[in-house]
Amino acid sequence: QLALVGSASAQTANNDVAILNSALGAEQQAIAAYQLGAESGLLQKPVLDLAVQFQGHHKQHADALAKAVQKLGGKPVAPSAIRANTKTFVGGAFTEVSEPRALELNEIPGIIDDFRRATANALAAGFDGVEIHGANGYLLDQFAKDGTNKRTDAYGGAIENRARLMLEVAEAVAQEAGAERTGIRISPVTPANDVSDSNPQPLFDHIVDGLSALKLVYIHVIEGATGGPRDNAPFDYGSLRKRFAGAYIANNGYGRALAETALAKGAADLIAFGHGFIANPDLVERLKTGAPLATFNQETLYGGGAEGYTNYPTIAAAA
Repeated sequence: QLALVGSASAQTANNDVAILNSALGAEQQAIAAYQLGAESGLLQKPVLDLAVQFQGHHKQHADALAKAVQKLGGKPVAPSAIRANTKTFVGGAFTEVSEPRALELNEIPGIIDDFRRATANALAAGFDGVEIHGANGYLLDQFAKDGTNKRTDAYGGAIENRARLMLEVAEAVAQEAGAERTGIRISPVTPANDVSDSNPQPLFDHIVDGLSALKLVYIHVIEGATGGPRDNAPFDYGSLRKRFAGAYIANNGYGRALAETALAKGAADLIAFGHGFIANPDLVERLKTGAPLATFNQETLYGGGAEGYTNYPTIAAAA
């Protein structure tokens, strides 16, 4: 079991996925709930419900927490006060995202400590390791890219400065969990959550050099636009592969044929599947046997219930 540790995008509060939010008075309860699920051999639905309640929802759902923060007089945070041209899913509907405020320089150590504390909580809950979320327009991705980072201090401007927060977080998490139990997700050219960079190749070459020096166990690379075309922008992913001493996990748009080709060519060590698992709870078995894959129902992705979430049958059950 792997915990995803990340601060969310500009439209969200800065405590997200595996950050068990002590401000809600639930940190130890959430840890205990995960421990219960781990000890029983699975994370059961009541455990997941508790975890979601106290963690804040992943990405699109996290804006609900940001709205609550705003009601208390606060704002979600970002490297710069730039409102993303995107929407988020709140209360059963998509709505305009919140306008963030720029983090003060003296607040950044607290952000780094959030990741460290999230890591400690995940390990205490029984997770085997953590994956830092540095992709898809989340906070670390925003700091790295010049479309969202207009700072003029030590965390803005030059590539080395914009990459600083991602590398400092990676170092803190690796120190807490051990580099052998720490991975990171990056997305060099995705436009997700309205992020962009004018020259992503040298930026991510530099970032991956730094991650390799920290001896992280893997980089999880979203190739192309998250959930969209793989060729939305030119980028040499082979450069990242060569620079990183650990495992390279390739992600985005992979089916069986493309995955086998990438592995045969040595372009990746592992392939990550996302969409395929939604409608195929037995995806691994289907890939092994060459069985056809079911497709998910787009209309149920934000349904909030079991339909389109837990009711897809295995191929054996459907026979």
